[in-house]
Amino acid sequence: MARLATTCDIFNAIAEPVRRDILSLLALGERAVNDIVSHLKLGQPQVSKHLRVLSEVRAVAVRKVGRQRCYRINADALVPMHQWVSQFETLWTKQLINIKSAAEAKAQRLRDQAAKPKIP
Repeated sequence: MARLATTCDIFNAIAEPVRRDILSLLALGERAVNDIVSHLKLGQPQVSKHLRVLSEVRAVAVRKVGRQRCYRINADALVPMHQWVSQFETLWTKQLINIKSAAEAKAQRLRDQAAKPKIP
């Protein structure tokens, strides 16, 4: 089965690690392209290409400030991704409860063992 174009939806767009890095950086606040370039230590054409893809799926919004372009996250475009990942929350919660229960049981066994009188 052929893969969908990266500009088709948010899932395909963020399949690229550099785009996820850009989104992580923008999660901290709006950034100019040159700031993104210097932070990620990539070439400006490469960053611009990734920003174009993110713009096409509406994951980022752009604002022109003079000759600069500043990008920020468009949280509304990330909703489908959040909804999809949220379905696994109960699984993670159950796993954490199981880990906590196992750790508490082990701690109790160690306390019980330490409380036993030592026979010489």
